[in-house]
Amino acid sequence: MSLAIRVIPCLDVDAGRVVKGVHFENLRDAGDPVELAAEYYRQGADELTFLDVTASSSHRQTMVDVVSRTAEQIFIPLTVGGGVRTPEDVDSLLRCGADKVGVNTAAINDPTLISRVADRFGNQVLVLSVDARREQGEQHTQSGFEVTTMGGRKSTGIDAIWWVKRAEELGAGEILLNSMDADGTQQGFDLEMIRAVRKEVNIPIIASGGAGKAADFPPAIEAGADAVLAASIFHYGKVTIGEVKDELRRAGYTVR
Repeated sequence: MSLAIRVIPCLDVDAGRVVKGVHFENLRDAGDPVELAAEYYRQGADELTFLDVTASSSHRQTMVDVVSRTAEQIFIPLTVGGGVRTPEDVDSLLRCGADKVGVNTAAINDPTLISRVADRFGNQVLVLSVDARREQGEQHTQSGFEVTTMGGRKSTGIDAIWWVKRAEELGAGEILLNSMDADGTQQGFDLEMIRAVRKEVNIPIIASGGAGKAADFPPAIEAGADAVLAASIFHYGKVTIGEVKDELRRAGYTVR
């Protein structure tokens, strides 16, 4: 368990614009990821995650521009994921100001990507993003949890618990564990899944998917997460980062 619990807003960026609607009264342009990042920095976010959801690689330069402009304004760790396929992609994002880089599908297709990135840049740079859910249909995994791609639409048949263990062995520095069952429900984090992953890995776990209110966050930490990530409840102003930190403090956890 890392010392202070980290609270991390996540922004989905498509062609340089924030996708999920954001409602902050004081923002001139709610679609500008740089302005939003600065707002979250003011609110006390410990880190920030950008997820580039642009399908085409032609917008890669747009994301590089967003990251470099953000890095000039905020002074907390910045993680960028989405469409990262090679160590060269990682290199370009680190050079423009990212602190960590998230990989997902490309690592499933070629697990050596994890070790190649970790060997070249250090494992603290590599965040393995895992979109996991309870198994469905014909696919059976030993743990009952499977890895998905395409935002949870495509099953891989890979056991999610086996995959996080393998990723740690290959050099992943952190697991961003996104529960596709809980995602968007706002009914709370998937505590069973967090516990199952915590039993098997020693690296930090960022819990994602399901947050609906400030009281949902402490149970995720109790289940074994080192950090908590959310998107829409922060963007819509339903819960502030300060309120989440107050709730964590009340539950006896150290926050920055």
